Amino acid sequence: MSSSDLRDRLFVLMQHGMPKQALTRFAEFVANSRAPWTRGIIPWFIKKYGVDMGEAADPDPSHYACFNDFFTRALRAGVRPLADAPFVSPVDGAVIDCVNMSGGQILQVKGHAYSARELVGGDAALAAPFEDGDAISIYLSPKDYHRIHMPCAGRLLRMIHVPGTLYSVNPATVQGVPGLFARNERVVCLFESDFGPFVLTLVGAMVVGSMQTVWHGLINPPRTGSLRQWHYHDQDIRLARGEEMGRFLLGSTVVMLFPKNMLRARADWVPGRSVRMGEAMADALA
Repeated sequence: MSSSDLRDRLFVLMQHGMPKQALTRFAEFVANSRAPWTRGIIPWFIKKYGVDMGEAADPDPSHYACFNDFFTRALRAGVRPLADAPFVSPVDGAVIDCVNMSGGQILQVKGHAYSARELVGGDAALAAPFEDGDAISIYLSPKDYHRIHMPCAGRLLRMIHVPGTLYSVNPATVQGVPGLFARNERVVCLFESDFGPFVLTLVGAMVVGSMQTVWHGLINPPRTGSLRQWHYHDQDIRLARGEEMGRFLLGSTVVMLFPKNMLRARADWVPGRSVRMGEAMADALA
């Protein structure tokens, strides 16, 4: 076993005993603080992770009032053009996998799987249309743009906040913690589209607990420990392909679910491939 493999295993083992919720609450406090010393984190972060501020609408780090304002920064107009494709990437990040869900099982990594029903918070009726469909998962690293956009046009039907733990979602932890994306705190959004229903799930992580959507605002905190949900059937909330739908206040992972025969992921969307918001993700089959 190499030294890097050993470090990865130790990091995963340490997380089992870490006070993950407390660490996340502290990180949220620092990220939202407007104290001068907290803004000093921004230039350090840019250098450490190689953030390309040339793409930002405001490239000057000193103009951001707090770390989260920097982390959820807008991009310059035109730097993420939408591809001429029915389904586009909703985020910048790296492909975790594009898989067919045989029997509703989503392959996290080789040897680790979780179910669509677990991902959406245990609702069998909600998960049923996706049982033999497709799942596409994308990991957002610290350097990435952290706003989330629509993969296709859709009308919002339902949102569920599923409580959970907050493991890291870096590649080492994804390899080492079974069912990670169905264990971490997450926000599940159900949409209908011209192609059929789809689910867009925002998965939280250690120090990355807070998520927000454009129609609701900040979802968590509060953290009640109980599943919360909102129904929008009586409202007409529609978002266009490529339109912003939410943000990670500190980053994480998105997992999308689609019914069988709705789409086919592009052949070059293989695990580890870097993707950018707006690039072609899949072709429609229906």
